[in-house]
Amino acid sequence: MTSYRHCPLCASPLSLRGHAGSLDVQRPTCPDEACGFIHWDNPVPVVAAVVEHEGAIILARNKAWTAPFYALITGFLEKTDPSPDEAVAREVKEELDLDATGVHFIGHYRFERQNQIILAYHVPATGVITLGEELSEYKRIAPEKARYWPVATGLALRDWLRSRGFDPQAMELPAKPS
Repeated sequence: MTSYRHCPLCASPLSLRGHAGSLDVQRPTCPDEACGFIHWDNPVPVVAAVVEHEGAIILARNKAWTAPFYALITGFLEKTDPSPDEAVAREVKEELDLDATGVHFIGHYRFERQNQIILAYHVPATGVITLGEELSEYKRIAPEKARYWPVATGLALRDWLRSRGFDPQAMELPAKPS
């Protein structure tokens, strides 16, 4: 849930209220009937790419991540993107400097911790990998050796691997601090 305390439209203090169709869910709401602002806190759309390059899957590590974790190439679906397909090809170009030779939908996945909906694609790509400014490193994984993380983009990787006839194993995620 957002940390809004005041209406972003009229600055009135927000209060929690249920609304028609979802009375059991309390949402930050402007009490000023003339304003009518309700913060629905809808998920943010994100595109993700299982990048296949020279027969390997490319996983990357973001500079902002503290743990040595590698993941799929991802990015927000921008308002100016003509389509999710084009957005994921753009992200592969921006982050790896690779050219997509195809874009194939894998599925959609919830990433509740970040309040995102992931639109995942298989993106075969060509070119020489040059990391974009957000990434610190990458690694190549043979599909038959790939393991998946059991949330969000990891599930997309699992589903793509299974569609190729592989039986990937889940990796264990570190325990969250209490």
